[in-house]
Amino acid sequence: MREIVLDTETTGFDPDTGDRLVEIGAVELLNHLPTGRNFHKYINPQREVPADAVAIHGLTTEFLSDKPLFEHVADEFLDFIGTDAKLVIHNAGFDMKFLNAELGRIRRPVLPWARALDTLALARQKFPGAQNSLDALCRRFGIDNSARTLHGALLDSEILADVYLELIGGRQPDLILAPAQQRQPTPGTASPTPSRATRQRPRPLPPRLHPHEVEAHAAFIASMGEKAVWLRFRVTTKG
Repeated sequence: MREIVLDTETTGFDPDTGDRLVEIGAVELLNHLPTGRNFHKYINPQREVPADAVAIHGLTTEFLSDKPLFEHVADEFLDFIGTDAKLVIHNAGFDMKFLNAELGRIRRPVLPWARALDTLALARQKFPGAQNSLDALCRRFGIDNSARTLHGALLDSEILADVYLELIGGRQPDLILAPAQQRQPTPGTASPTPSRATRQRPRPLPPRLHPHEVEAHAAFIASMGEKAVWLRFRVTTKG
């Protein structure tokens, strides 16, 4: 199964008012594992980049002035994402709207909304009421995002790929079943059932509880008094 984890940077929040793409980054996953194939382009938006947008992604009008127009990278982008791979995007409505606006400007078919898999919606289903920004999810899953001092489309796509794999249950494809050597059965006997061995993780997954959740749980238990079942069966360790 092929998936494309994707992110964009823009001059603003609404393509209907003239805002444009300035950067596209994408990472290819095959069976939920990164293949090492990436797509990354800076794009000349043909308009001035507002100061508030520069503060977010650091891409100035001067820097982008000699970069290609979207129409000059569109074919390469469309070839990379293909025609049927799911597009894994955080807050997919935002990026899909900008991508389709750019495609519409050059009279190319737009991307079907059904191709988008919104990790923000997925996170809200899994952690209702919690903070589900990309940075918050990195903290929750113990993913290093220290290099994310500014928003960057390719870096954010790489980080989102790690977040997405945790949202769908962790890096399950890492638990690859080792092929068992099958013996030829003795004539007249049933074929032996092949045994399977699993690879263990090189290190345990980090705790998924945020410190605030641990503190809230401890306060809740304390409010129940000394007869709380968690206190009765609490495991203690000797100093």
